[in-house]
Amino acid sequence: MSTSVTFDQASRTYPGSDKPAVDALDLEIEPGEFLVLVGPSGCGKSTSLRMLAGLEDVSSGQILIGDRDVTHVAPKDRDIAMVFQNYALYPHMTVGDNMGFALKIAGASKSEIATRVAEAAKILDLEDYLERKPKALSGGQRQRVAMGRAIVRHPKVFLMDEPLSNLDAKLRVSTRTQIASLQRRLDITTVYVTHDQVEAMTMGDRVAVLKDGVLQQVDTPLGLYDKPANAFVAGFIGSPAMNLGTFTVTDGKARIGEGHVPLPRSTVAALKGDQVQLGFRPEAMVLASEADEASFPVEALVIEELGSDAFLYGNLIGDELRADHVVARIAPRSVPGRGERVWFTVEPGKLHAFDAETGLALPTD
Repeated sequence: MSTSVTFDQASRTYPGSDKPAVDALDLEIEPGEFLVLVGPSGCGKSTSLRMLAGLEDVSSGQILIGDRDVTHVAPKDRDIAMVFQNYALYPHMTVGDNMGFALKIAGASKSEIATRVAEAAKILDLEDYLERKPKALSGGQRQRVAMGRAIVRHPKVFLMDEPLSNLDAKLRVSTRTQIASLQRRLDITTVYVTHDQVEAMTMGDRVAVLKDGVLQQVDTPLGLYDKPANAFVAGFIGSPAMNLGTFTVTDGKARIGEGHVPLPRSTVAALKGDQVQLGFRPEAMVLASEADEASFPVEALVIEELGSDAFLYGNLIGDELRADHVVARIAPRSVPGRGERVWFTVEPGKLHAFDAETGLALPTD
């Protein structure tokens, strides 16, 4: 039976610091949900996970697993299982013994241990490796053993801390698919920490974005992508990143490079001055002609040709943009040359606007 997890104003301040590593985190995780905590290094995501695991003290607030307050409960009594980025396998034990070790310590019978290990090995395609030692396995297989060790315990909650970061790029892609499908099958509430927003977007039912210990936004991957709550979330979610810059607004139009891009009336009405921070994703940029007043010229610097896609990295010409460059997705079979001037507009309805000072999203209806 799946269970919920609740962070209720949970904070963690380390001794000697006056700034919380996690600041009043409010988060409700549904039973059976796969929730991903994501953000840059030092944002508090691993500390949040360790607070839930009982490995870090909660300075204020509380944490609940189901209806049970576990804020001050010992880690071993929380009915959770953790998977770390380093597999932490015992090198002298076989795969089977590694997977069943926690059950052995808990006093389970040999037959129960054998049954649960066999079940987990079947789920993880490890049946042929149960008698091997960890050193005879690849990185991906070792991570599956670490997963198996968590699965055999039938915990209420899985906690995963960057479990794929030691794997190579190709293996990361296949293993994240396996973990996501495995979680759906087991229906165990899972909290997963990563700094990789692509991982977060492809695995999570919902994604919680943190910055400097503060929760910025929690939503479905598509919700974060389409309606970021602020400029930080907008720039963090998406690969390549959203183009963001601060522009001057005159007569309801933003000066982007040499172009004058009309803004929605709701955006103009919400402005506090003549500056606005605008964002537009690479796929929202549309090739245009110089004659279009709303178009702006970009000098092509680098073209990334990926076969099915191509990305143009360039600089705005005549811009007052406080950003290094813009990125546009273009047709892969007709790419411009380096140094060539290309004109773009932003697809209607795809412009994001943020307050130039606070970074909070402005209406664009």
